[in-house]
Amino acid sequence: MTRNRPWRVTAALGLAALLAACGSTPDPEALRGTVLAEAWPRPDFSLTDTGGEPFAFRARTAGTVTLLFFGYTHCPDVCPVHLGNIAAVLGTLTPDVSGRVRVVFVSTDPERDTADRIRSWLDGFDRRFIGLRGSLDEVNAIQQRIGLAAAVVPDTSDGDYTVGHGAQVIAYTADDSAHVVYGFGTRQADWAADLPRLVGGEWD
Repeated sequence: MTRNRPWRVTAALGLAALLAACGSTPDPEALRGTVLAEAWPRPDFSLTDTGGEPFAFRARTAGTVTLLFFGYTHCPDVCPVHLGNIAAVLGTLTPDVSGRVRVVFVSTDPERDTADRIRSWLDGFDRRFIGLRGSLDEVNAIQQRIGLAAAVVPDTSDGDYTVGHGAQVIAYTADDSAHVVYGFGTRQADWAADLPRLVGGEWD
């Protein structure tokens, strides 16, 4: 039986909207992600981390390269592929580069994504990854404020469902702005090329 994958519709719509707001990068020396026509400011929001403590995103990540991604732990493809690729590349970079990159995962499925589950799932990629959770209304308000589509959770009681969510990783840099985003399909080679440049302040 073929299962519906509502995230595919959401991701497609989100990507279409994103590309409409972005410039192209035909130069092979340019960043591998999609460079934004106008920078997005690092957002100011607070959610709860996996230790049960409040995490003020802007204050706690200010001045750093921070990869922000909204997804869920039961995701069959987009989420584990993105985080797996980022983790694999961070493991190959020198400590002075990898130690200056923060990865923040925000759950779009608070019903199933308990703090313990998020922590265990993220630890399977990299123990340094930060996991945050809040109500679906809180998370969707944040996504819409920064220009992403709201997550779509189906009305189901059997606990087996997929969540529609955006597929972009937003890369905030030391100037507290995002100049580039990375869609689903970003390869490890792309992260390996771009992360040292972002850490080094190359985002123009």
